Amino acid sequence: MKTYWNFFTRLMLLLFLCPTAGMAQRPIIQTSYTADPAPMVYNDTIFLYTAHDEDDAQGFKMFDWLLYTSTDMVNWTDHGAVASLKSFKWVTRNNGAWAQQCIERNGKFYMCYPIHGQGIGVLVADSPYGPFRDPIDEPLVWQKEHWDDIDPSVFIDDDGQAYMYWGNPNVYYVKLNEDMISYSGDIVKLEQRPEHYQEGPWVYKRNGHYYMAFASTCCPEGIGYAMSDQPTGPWTTRGYIMRPTQRTRETIPALLTIKAVRTFSGSTMT
Repeated sequence: MKTYWNFFTRLMLLLFLCPTAGMAQRPIIQTSYTADPAPMVYNDTIFLYTAHDEDDAQGFKMFDWLLYTSTDMVNWTDHGAVASLKSFKWVTRNNGAWAQQCIERNGKFYMCYPIHGQGIGVLVADSPYGPFRDPIDEPLVWQKEHWDDIDPSVFIDDDGQAYMYWGNPNVYYVKLNEDMISYSGDIVKLEQRPEHYQEGPWVYKRNGHYYMAFASTCCPEGIGYAMSDQPTGPWTTRGYIMRPTQRTRETIPALLTIKAVRTFSGSTMT
């Protein structure tokens, strides 16, 4: 356990100690109330997609998703909103644009979005900057019997099989088809979710092991992680990346690889 803990500790510290990031302003975004950062690296550029609270929000007042880019983790370009609730014709709610993720496959860019109370949708574009469109005109998943369908993230394994994970307070996954806008089989709910799991699963692979980082405990939230030998589990909880404190009311984890270096990022609401 100590070895795994030290590895994740180094991931978190890289964001603050690497020469390029060390000179960046903190927080890196200071002109909008952003949350739920979901980074993607493409052509040596970091694409940081975020959720967004309106300036007058007293709670969650979230209508759209923003994009910021950087090539050095110091200087960031604001590209504004790349998608909103209005991107989906089937959405009837006027709030609930929560944590999202974008991933590239076969030259196209797929964004999975939760519409709180109306499932999870998917948008596609030919460029990571957009424009993004809805290719199916309906939710990709929507379990109408509850409101668990939030915080989706997508992982593509070495064999090409893609998985989408999501859920609060339970963990679900599906096997996405190669088109990334449909799935095969049933929605699977983990029979045994990781200890302290709350929401925001983010899965990736290293040295033959699968890692799931997630917002843990509630509330306040920390960031925990679990490991498995299979992308479908079972998952064994390994501990905390960041323990919950009274200053971390809500957290969402994310990891990215920059020039063969893995870096940990995330958001916290205080």
